[in-house]
Amino acid sequence: MAALIQLEIVTPKGAVLSEQVEMVTAPGYAGVFGVLANHAPLLSTIKVGNLVYKKDGRDDIVMVSGGFCEVSNNKVTFLVESAERGSDIDVDRALRARERAEKRLAEAMAQKEKIDRVRAEAALQRALARLKAAGKM
Repeated sequence: MAALIQLEIVTPKGAVLSEQVEMVTAPGYAGVFGVLANHAPLLSTIKVGNLVYKKDGRDDIVMVSGGFCEVSNNKVTFLVESAERGSDIDVDRALRARERAEKRLAEAMAQKEKIDRVRAEAALQRALARLKAAGKM
């Protein structure tokens, strides 16, 4: 049996996940990184994307958006703005959000409005991450 590490995912609304897992991969701003049991201490920023963890030989996905990660004492903690398990994602809602974001992004690019473009890009990234976490991309 593989060595385990404690995974904690916390949002401002409370704990989303607390499990002993075999491995975690996460979307850091410097790139995707992996964490196994007995990992060296680490601090990282987290961007919008999919956190994947392996438990009992099976991969599970959680969509996360913006935050921080700390690895210490055989525990990996994610403090993120939001987190949704792939199985809990409303796919129809995510598809509509993607369409709205793509439309807003096209409009912002045509008008060269930077603030609207940045917001539209962020909304699009969240929608795409949700769809990927739900297995629809």
